[in-house]
Amino acid sequence: MARPYDPGPKRFVFAAGDGNDHQVSVNDPQEAFVAFSAFFRDRNSDTCTIGDGPAGESLVLMPRQGVIARVTGGNRPRSEYLQVGRANRYLPSAMLFFENGYAGLDRFGQWFSDLADLDASPETRGAARAATFTTEAAAIGEVGRLWGASGIVDPSGRYCVFFDSHDADDDQAERAELLELIEFLGIERVDAPAGAAGGEVWVRTDARLDAECARWA
Repeated sequence: MARPYDPGPKRFVFAAGDGNDHQVSVNDPQEAFVAFSAFFRDRNSDTCTIGDGPAGESLVLMPRQGVIARVTGGNRPRSEYLQVGRANRYLPSAMLFFENGYAGLDRFGQWFSDLADLDASPETRGAARAATFTTEAAAIGEVGRLWGASGIVDPSGRYCVFFDSHDADDDQAERAELLELIEFLGIERVDAPAGAAGGEVWVRTDARLDAECARWA
């Protein structure tokens, strides 16, 4: 469960491995985001880290590797890793971290507990991610997340379109995950119409999908 943002001031430490760590005291997530955006854009380093010491949590952006890591301490410390396909994903991840810490990134993408898992093919990563959703409720929730990231409803109202206007080379792991999940849920995939982008996935709507997509619209 995402934790509510504590009223400020709140302290974060920004680090980029160059010894010039930057401590900020902010009153809200937006103020933290503005400060970190300036820090991140001014650095040319392998990593940029946001540390929340009191919470025992951190977010690590690794642009040269195309990876984001999130770390939490406490009684059950763990790290998770996310493959990043587009450069414009780094700063949104920071905003989610400022708002709700480690848990705020739960639905940001395909997190894996082992960095080596990111070396697997997109199809393998997608199938592995899909396999973690073992109930209908969890699976339909993940399908809703995938739709919310880049989906539309066809003007006819009969189809949900995932990865709208995306090429086949985009979002390969997410597409592989989606195909596994819609099969698990018994959602009918249909042929995309002529002229659709190569990466789009079209499915026939049903009540479960309608309700979940409404949450993300």
